Amino acid sequence: MNPSLKRVPARFYRSDDGREPVREWLKALEPDERKMLGVGTKEDIKEVEFSWPIGMPLVGSLGRELWEVRSSLPRGRIARVLFCVEQGGMVLLHGFIKKTRKTPQREIDLALKRKRGGES
Repeated sequence: MNPSLKRVPARFYRSDDGREPVREWLKALEPDERKMLGVGTKEDIKEVEFSWPIGMPLVGSLGRELWEVRSSLPRGRIARVLFCVEQGGMVLLHGFIKKTRKTPQREIDLALKRKRGGES
């Protein structure tokens, strides 16, 4: 796929101290899991970049201009990458392995804090 055709190119949220928490989280995953999620590899985040706006089952709205990429990983694990869309791109705010049916409020709150320019 031609990168110039991306509707919302992904970029990582960067904290004031230069950390990129979602990139760090992705690097900590197993290689096969990274491939399913990762930017520029497979496929779920890349699909959003090229197909935005896109809805369920891949992308769900969490309200307050916050979205989640919904990914199924090997071994029955479920991952979420929370993002917002601003300045023509998607900002990857937070990633986590989901352990409950509903997205935990603390995960949403952390993404919203980063969206507002907060730390962590």
